[in-house]
Amino acid sequence: MARIVVLTFLLVFSSFGSAFGAGFALYEFSARGNALGGTLVGRADDPSALAYNPAGITQLPGKQVQGGLSVITPMVDVTTTNPYTREKMTTRSDRNYWIPPHLYYTHQLTDRLWLGLGVLSRFGLGTEFKDDWPGRYNSRFAGVQTASINPNLAYKLTDNLTVAVGAEAMWMDIELRRAIDGSPFLGLPITNNPATSAADIGLKLKGDSWGYGFNVALHYVPSDMLKFGLSYRGPVKQKVKGDAKFDSPVAHPIFFRDTDASGNITLPDMIFAGVAVYPTENLSLEFSTIYTFWSKYDKLTFKFDDPVLFGQNSSTSVKDWKDVWRFQFGVEYSLNPNVDLRASYIYDQSPVPDKHADYLIPANNRHLFSFGPGFHWGSWTLDLSYTYLHILDRDIQARVAEGVYDSEFTKGHAHIMGLSLGYKF
Repeated sequence: MARIVVLTFLLVFSSFGSAFGAGFALYEFSARGNALGGTLVGRADDPSALAYNPAGITQLPGKQVQGGLSVITPMVDVTTTNPYTREKMTTRSDRNYWIPPHLYYTHQLTDRLWLGLGVLSRFGLGTEFKDDWPGRYNSRFAGVQTASINPNLAYKLTDNLTVAVGAEAMWMDIELRRAIDGSPFLGLPITNNPATSAADIGLKLKGDSWGYGFNVALHYVPSDMLKFGLSYRGPVKQKVKGDAKFDSPVAHPIFFRDTDASGNITLPDMIFAGVAVYPTENLSLEFSTIYTFWSKYDKLTFKFDDPVLFGQNSSTSVKDWKDVWRFQFGVEYSLNPNVDLRASYIYDQSPVPDKHADYLIPANNRHLFSFGPGFHWGSWTLDLSYTYLHILDRDIQARVAEGVYDSEFTKGHAHIMGLSLGYKF
């Protein structure tokens, strides 16, 4: 049965994809978590604690299950300046709907030991523009999907202190599409001119892989009014294997043959920390933070079995991202035994430095505002959430050789709706 559930969720992930976050991390782990801005690190008191802080599942008696999804619709405007004519053009990203699901199961084995299994997506990227847009020599489409299978064991060291350890198997699928300017084959001296498309060569890179990591967590409850949470998720190295395909009206018999391709990507480790305060029986507040080691993502390189791209056997894009913080504050109020009200605010830093910003992730620092109710009846729970994500405007300077021009990122935003259904056995 467990195997069938896991395979079903992998199929769901492969069908729908994910949306860009700060960098391309995802935090939409449950509807309640969305409404609370991810402040379930200290609380950690429902099955989605497996994503935020697995040590907290020792607060869950018996067997519990929770599953659901988030629907994300991101948009951004990119205004580019032609480096040769200085003409400006504004292009809006294509509207897509990305739907990362989640599924959690917790099982109390003894008075001290709990087992948990989570299936979730921790990284994802979805950015798409029209094929003929000015920035096509840098990116037409960037899609990253991940699905993690994450079993955990949590153990009560004392009545107040719990530790957890887990393993992670992460499937990753990546697809990148862009244009290559084939003007040199036509004897034209100017390259990467966004106003000229006659010599465009389409490149599609696609591959997938499995990578493996681990996580450890701590949960401490010194009193009824206070909870502390600390969780660490290790890096996951992915060795992606796939193929490169070319679509070209000026196809060269040597340099633009379809070929196998491979690349290495290290997805960063993260530290989650949170403190939850319960000033009254019906009210809880939590402040939490996430520190992500994006500096491990220093470059993106794909190697080709045949010499392509004007005789080269690899393509490298320098990233040199920086480590960043995400700050989260969430409030939950129990209106009555059947209804909870939630709201939150998040400030999320972008890891992308100005000198390496591009159109794969046309974004900046972000503000997120969320709210949503939770409903309880008998053994069932239903959580709903809405999040408005606002991305700050950004200007970047041209790197014409990379297909990046003087650009402005404006009107970046996303709407995020979440739904989770839970049951206690």
